[in-house]
Order: sequence, then structure tokens, then C-alpha cells
Amino acid sequence: MTRYCALLRGINVGGINIKMADLRSIFDELGFTDVRTVLASGNVLFGSENTDARALKATIEQALSDRFGYEAWVFVLDVHSIADVVAAYPFEPDRDGWHAYVVFVEGADVLDSLLTLRSDLDNGLERIEGGDSVVYWEVERGHTLKSQFGKLTGRAKFKAVTTTRNLRTLRKLLP
Repeated sequence: MTRYCALLRGINVGGINIKMADLRSIFDELGFTDVRTVLASGNVLFGSENTDARALKATIEQALSDRFGYEAWVFVLDVHSIADVVAAYPFEPDRDGWHAYVVFVEGADVLDSLLTLRSDLDNGLERIEGGDSVVYWEVERGHTLKSQFGKLTGRAKFKAVTTTRNLRTLRKLLP
């Protein structure tokens, strides 16, 4: 049995509201075991015999779309991969006055596109570094949505292929 986490993009913001009990019930109905939601921002821990994360992603996205009537975008990672992402965070993770984020990215071309901004950023306000299918992002508190990188990741073309989590949230997903 593999322990996974589904990271849902864009729920409980922008009009797509899903109760965590309803979200858990979908995962239960799909036959997953030990289903648990973490926070109300679309993080679902579950067990599965299926070791094909891409197939799990497709199954979960379809079920969410069918039940809640929206175009669902989900990242499915095993918890060991999340632990590796957390351990590799390249900046000071608990820097006072700063947010530590991880942007999960689908596809090398998307990752490359996001990283092209790296040399243009004001390092006094934010920094980014690439990782294994992620962009690590450190931004001064109060500037997340106004920052250059924050504005870039908010563009419509990145909705289906990225999702962002605070490093503290990712730590809560680990055993």
C-alpha cells in the first residue's frame, strides 16, 4: 500500500467551495484507504494499491469534475516525494517575515518557463530556485500576490499545470 497526497488546485477560493467531508467521501468512494484531509485548502492523504500516480490523478480529477461540476486539477505524489521536496528547500525555511512556498509544476517546459524570471527578480523581495518538478519560492510577507513571480504564477496559462503550497502545510502532510 502506497501513501499518497492529492494536492487540489484552486478549491475554496474563487467560487469553488468544497467541504472537506464531501472531499473525503469522494476518495472513500474511489476505494482509497485511510483518507484524511489536511486543512481546508485541498490536501488529501490516502492509501492505494495502485502505484501509477498519473492514473490516480486522472481518476481523481474525473471524480471531482463529475461531482462538483468544475474542471479539477490535481497533483498526486507519494508522501516520500513530498518529504524529499521539503528536505530540499534551498532557502531558510523559517525566516522571520518571509513566506516559504513550493510551486508544484507539471512538465519541464512549464518549469523552464517559470525559472526564466529568476534573474529579473528583486532578491530583496523574493527569490526562486528550481527543483525536481517544483519551483522553490521565498517572498517577503505581504508581497505574495504583488510580487513579480506571484503575478506570473497567477496567470491563466499556469492554472492547470501548477499548484502552490506553503512549506508549513507540506510539513503537515508528512508522517
